[in-house]
Amino acid sequence: MRAENKTSLTEFILTGLSEDRKMQVLLFVVFLLMYSLTIVGNLLVIILVQVSSSLHTPMYFFLTHLSSVDICFITSTMPQTLAHLLSGNGVISFTRCAVQMYITTCLGCTECILLGAMAYDRYLAICSPLAYASVMDRWRQLLLVSFSWAGGILLGVINVTCTICLPFCGTNRINHFFCEQPVVFKYTCADARFTQPIIFVVSALILMGPLSVIIISYVLTLYSVFQMKSAAGRHRAFSTCASHLMVVVLFYGALIFMYMRPWADTATEGDKQIAVFYIIVTPLLNPVIYTLRNKNVHGAVRNVLQKWGMEQKRCVSGSLEPPKGVLFL
Repeated sequence: MRAENKTSLTEFILTGLSEDRKMQVLLFVVFLLMYSLTIVGNLLVIILVQVSSSLHTPMYFFLTHLSSVDICFITSTMPQTLAHLLSGNGVISFTRCAVQMYITTCLGCTECILLGAMAYDRYLAICSPLAYASVMDRWRQLLLVSFSWAGGILLGVINVTCTICLPFCGTNRINHFFCEQPVVFKYTCADARFTQPIIFVVSALILMGPLSVIIISYVLTLYSVFQMKSAAGRHRAFSTCASHLMVVVLFYGALIFMYMRPWADTATEGDKQIAVFYIIVTPLLNPVIYTLRNKNVHGAVRNVLQKWGMEQKRCVSGSLEPPKGVLFL
């Protein structure tokens, strides 16, 4: 048998998306712009929901947590990626790589479960509107959100621990732009007959569990929608579900292709392109998808702007009033 060069690696070299210096500078500018827009867009959603009483509903409560996950998700990778693009050096320590794997995997799992909870919320709102307020009370909302975060963290820790416990050997050059668990796993050199099935089962549980809830919820929802006699009611129900379905298709489509296909021995260029989609593009599009055609959000924005304009007028008119005790001749 061929002897394998097993070593204890202390650092990795991320090859990034391109080794051409001009392309790296261009990607730096594009990613910096996308990262800034993502942070601003998701922060605006969170702030708008907090300050608008009309948006204090379960749907927007879950949406604020989705925006929070997206902010943390893209921040766990993008600052380091930008630094590597700017310097042209993709060196990362083993410890930082492991921490990044933990954070990104846990947040990705949390978002999967949270999307399932949001589908369940839409099912209750459309299929059981009379009982919706009592069933989806504040306690149920907190329970679903807590389960999303706790379940995501637990499943993510199990998955990543099965990877970093294995020895790494051979080259320390990883063909990726950040430390992602399935890609890093390809650079392990131990017998993975026990750990790989665990990782696959956990990945399937993370992806297919919430996806099953989403599919069942929307099958029942569509059945209820088609039973409606009012065309306006059907249109309102479809518009309510369309934004969530679009997010699910974008996010789950890329993740399933990345995590549920048979793993090759080496990372490919396609892995990096898929990762760009759900690490950068999806968090950027989420606030746009949820707010672009949402009349409730549009109304809340108008109310906030009107209140802000009235406050500005009061401040201006107040500043023009003469101080007390001053007489004008």
